[in-house]
Amino acid sequence: MVIWSIVRRKVVNGGNSSASSILEQSWKSTRATASHPRYYGAFAKETSLVARGSQMVNSLGGFRSYLGSHLSSKAMRVSVPCIQTFNASIRLFSSDNGGSVDALVPFMGESISDGTLATFLKKPGDRVEADEPIAQIETDKVTIDVASPVAGTIEKLVAKEGDTVEPGFKIAVISQSSGAATQAKVSEKMPEETKSDKKEEKPKPVAEAPPSPKVETSPPKEKSRAPTPPASGPSPREPQLPPKDRERRVPMTRLRKRVATRLKDSQNTFALLTTFNEVDMTNLMKLRSEYKDAFLEKHGVKLGLMSGFIKGAISALQNQPVVNAVIDGEDIIYRDYVDISIAVGTPKGLVVPVLRNVEQMNFAEIEKEINKLAKKATAGTISIDEMAGGTFTISNGGVYGSLLSTPIINPPQSAILGMHSIVNRPMVVGGEVVSRPMMYIALTYDHRLIDGREAVLFLRRIKDVVEDPRRLLLDI
Repeated sequence: MVIWSIVRRKVVNGGNSSASSILEQSWKSTRATASHPRYYGAFAKETSLVARGSQMVNSLGGFRSYLGSHLSSKAMRVSVPCIQTFNASIRLFSSDNGGSVDALVPFMGESISDGTLATFLKKPGDRVEADEPIAQIETDKVTIDVASPVAGTIEKLVAKEGDTVEPGFKIAVISQSSGAATQAKVSEKMPEETKSDKKEEKPKPVAEAPPSPKVETSPPKEKSRAPTPPASGPSPREPQLPPKDRERRVPMTRLRKRVATRLKDSQNTFALLTTFNEVDMTNLMKLRSEYKDAFLEKHGVKLGLMSGFIKGAISALQNQPVVNAVIDGEDIIYRDYVDISIAVGTPKGLVVPVLRNVEQMNFAEIEKEINKLAKKATAGTISIDEMAGGTFTISNGGVYGSLLSTPIINPPQSAILGMHSIVNRPMVVGGEVVSRPMMYIALTYDHRLIDGREAVLFLRRIKDVVEDPRRLLLDI
């Protein structure tokens, strides 16, 4: 620009007319080009173009000779395209449209290879923030959220609800530009507008064809009918089924499919056998009613009956370690730790969170851990790690009013304890018939590994601890 300013001042003060006209035209074109907004890039190609343009101007001769002599049009034709080429290359930076980012399915766990796209939480044109969930994926164990990688607008949805997706699969495109929202909304309105246009178009009247002349036809002759055989009896009728419009078909969720598969595999693999016993809940309920307020004030959590049964199960598992063991091929694996799984029913299906190293916990720690895992399971935010493993399972069907049941083993464990509802029944105590709060308990076990003796002694130990919790304090 400094060079062109010197040339312009030289020509204005008095120079050749042809050179002046050429420079004026060049100056106008330069002014027009300079009026556009300039963007400075860092590409090596553009820098080399500017450098070569300067060398071409300097290589035509000493620049001082141009100031006092006739300027040829050839020199100008060489220098001006260099400036135009530079501006054309800079226009690559002048785009105001933001980039688009793909929303991908995250890693779902080591044991989970795919999932089902359950639902989209956002639709095209909606604004999303970074890490905001835009879709939910159902797996065999948990529901996983697909979060937006950046803040922007949903440009389009690539996948459909019900599709089977894998980690890294693209389900949506998120645009960081502000114009994507309007474009998405316009695209949604287009089908409606086309429908309204089609409604406005009236069908053209069709010319009526002249009536065809009537042709008299003779009535068809009646064919001789074969004599019908006499009815031998009432004809069978099809069963009256309910109409199909009163039925609805809903696909199974992946969690429900997984539960069904595992339970059926348990029946096909294990030699299932169930033994029962009954527990007098008088002393445990009395202990709970006396200390529930002090327990809540100190530990911040309510004292429930589940912690008493978990403590009884820990004591029984330590007395009968084969119930805590598992068959692996032709070997038996004995565990020196206790990880108890608690079956929790959720709106989406049955999940089984695990209490780790529960033999080292007291009543307060057990109640806190149960409360935390139950809230996560109900909200659908529980992770796969919090449900993996487990050496023994406790299922409490009594919260739903179950009086008696035979639970099914949670593979690959070897036994499961079933708790039921508490019902006042007449019991003989000290030679007298009195009313007592009683509960039936059931133990389903793998008879390939656990014999009836160990199963009965296991339930007997739980009965003794629950009916007299002081045994835990004295370890007897």
